[in-house]
Amino acid sequence: MITFITRRVLYSIPVILVASFILFWAVRATFDPLAKLRQAHDPAVIAREIERLGLDRSIPEQYFLWLRSLVVGDWGLSTRTGTAVLPLIGDALWPTLQLAFWGLIIAVLIAGGISVYSAVRQYSLGDNLLTGASYIGIAMPAFWFGLILIQTFAVWPKEAFGLSEPPLFFIGLHSPGETGVLDYIRHLILPVAALMIALVASWSRFGRAAMLDALSSDYVRTARAKGVPRRQVIWRHAVRNSMAPFVTVVALDAAILIGGLVVTEQIFAIPGMGRLFLQSLVAGDVYVLLPWMIVVAIAVVLCNLIADIAYAVLDPRVRLS
Repeated sequence: MITFITRRVLYSIPVILVASFILFWAVRATFDPLAKLRQAHDPAVIAREIERLGLDRSIPEQYFLWLRSLVVGDWGLSTRTGTAVLPLIGDALWPTLQLAFWGLIIAVLIAGGISVYSAVRQYSLGDNLLTGASYIGIAMPAFWFGLILIQTFAVWPKEAFGLSEPPLFFIGLHSPGETGVLDYIRHLILPVAALMIALVASWSRFGRAAMLDALSSDYVRTARAKGVPRRQVIWRHAVRNSMAPFVTVVALDAAILIGGLVVTEQIFAIPGMGRLFLQSLVAGDVYVLLPWMIVVAIAVVLCNLIADIAYAVLDPRVRLS
């Protein structure tokens, strides 16, 4: 198992390097780091900055200079705020990780429960209702569902009952001056619900298919023929063997969530990675966009690595091969 993990980690290093070079080249070809300076029409200042930043060199040379600075922690200054990029991304990453963590944990539990129930009770009334609800969840736009949640659980109760503050907050992860757990939970309910709707809908369909495939396999039929109790057949044989593809899908979606919470964070005013990306993109802030993309790329590789390890734990044939 240690050899398997080591091999996967070593494979991940060139993937990150290749991805970082492609992202660096794409950003350099799309954005001008000196766009604001060019508005001042001072050729001498522009020439000095071009030489200082190495923009007069080839793309591979620029990439290695940038990579060296990235490794030592010199991520530059944001042209939008004038602050250091490293703490800026660090501050944005923490709220996103919190939102993604709770959303993923709750979504996995709900989707897993629905998958098992729908597969075991295939074509029952409950299965049909859950299937219809999942199709609605998959088709529902995240921004629309988030706005409906705000209107239903925050705006309407406040107006209907004349409350001084809504029962559920929808701005940030804490109220000003509040750090309590209850306040944190109230702020977290609506964005997590908006994040979960599409995940639960898609994961439950995928998990149901994997569970049905496991229930129709030879080893499950053999266990039933031997007289193994039904509950043991479901949980020890079918569920465990259906978890491997389910874990892969969850890990890949988790990586996408790190950088893909643009809509949810914007609606609920959460200062996370998604909101930082949108603000930097609008401002053309190259020095934030590039490290942001690298962080997301590393997250994708790490989540794939976790999926590979989980796959090997669940199915020993993977690591033996």
